[in-house]
Amino acid sequence: MRTVNFLSNNEVTLLETGLELFPAMLEAIAQAQYEIYFETYIFADDDTGRMVEQALIAAAQRGVRVRVVTDWWGTGEGQCTRLGLAFAEAGVRYRVFNRWFRRGVARTHRKITVVDREVAFVGGININDDWFCDYDISRRLPAPRWDFAVQVKGPLLSPIVQEVQAQWARVGRLGLIKRIGLFREMRMREQPSAGDKPMLAGFVVRDSLRNRRTIQRAYLQAIGRAKKSVLLVNPYFAPGHKFRRALATAAQRGVEVKLLIGVGEIVLQDMVARSFYPKLLASGVRVYEYRKTQLHAKVAVVDDDWSTVGSSNCDGLSLFLNQEANVVVKDAAFAASMREHILHGIGDGVEICLNDFENVGWIRRTGYGTAYFFYRMAMRVFAIGYA
Repeated sequence: MRTVNFLSNNEVTLLETGLELFPAMLEAIAQAQYEIYFETYIFADDDTGRMVEQALIAAAQRGVRVRVVTDWWGTGEGQCTRLGLAFAEAGVRYRVFNRWFRRGVARTHRKITVVDREVAFVGGININDDWFCDYDISRRLPAPRWDFAVQVKGPLLSPIVQEVQAQWARVGRLGLIKRIGLFREMRMREQPSAGDKPMLAGFVVRDSLRNRRTIQRAYLQAIGRAKKSVLLVNPYFAPGHKFRRALATAAQRGVEVKLLIGVGEIVLQDMVARSFYPKLLASGVRVYEYRKTQLHAKVAVVDDDWSTVGSSNCDGLSLFLNQEANVVVKDAAFAASMREHILHGIGDGVEICLNDFENVGWIRRTGYGTAYFFYRMAMRVFAIGYA
């Protein structure tokens, strides 16, 4: 397992929801001169998706090399087929990740856009309307989906570009020998840290070859070194025991640990997350449930200068199975901004207290434990390393 490789002198801008991301992304696409790499898990057939689709098509028609990767499961077979036809007619090169599970069960959950190797967008925001549920486009949300991304400029673009180029090659018809060669080339491209000047940032990915536990290790190292506070926001909270123990241990040594969890989407997921509450609360971790709208943000701030924004949930699928991408930033001003957003979200949440569980009936408590048991068994089958 490797540590985060921080590079200096970057410009990383926090973007909250599609309201801030899409205008910046569309402007960059409109100004593209020669190359766009575009990856997403969900590319919806709604007004937002059509707007991004048309922007990519317009870029290709003016001579920009446009390469698009979407996940088959996240985007759906029908939409993948429609996009394939529309993109082919316009000259956009398009590939679908792991169609019909031909390469196992892993998905690409990453959301990355790189334009002209000058600007990149990385985060958790899919290409869909903030006002509609991402798994039921007919269901309007009570408030816009809460999520984040970052705009990146500077030296950190280099590893991001290398990764999207490698992903494009991997999703194509790449033989075993070429895949081994690509793996070696990616290892040779890795660069040492560029120094300690502002703004320090690292690009962290999870895959099943070079980076099996890189994102989890980045979290564990930051939590393990925390001296004052850990603020963690995640919609699907079901990490392994190492992650949960790290949070509990930090709280027990006096670190303020606050965990904001999304609920209300998937009953089974809520039950699994709640099975962890008693031990976390007993250790001093403060737990909040976000019920205002769909929470999709995967962000965290540790102490005064460490923060992360990305696609990785804190669950077995993201930490041990799917392909994910996070940006980790070491910068006080960025962390302060992220902290303010998180605290606002916590203010919109409902705090869960330990005595709340004293009044929970044995049937419900048994249900929580049973949900976690079956979840853990499934993760041990599909996500090697989960425990």
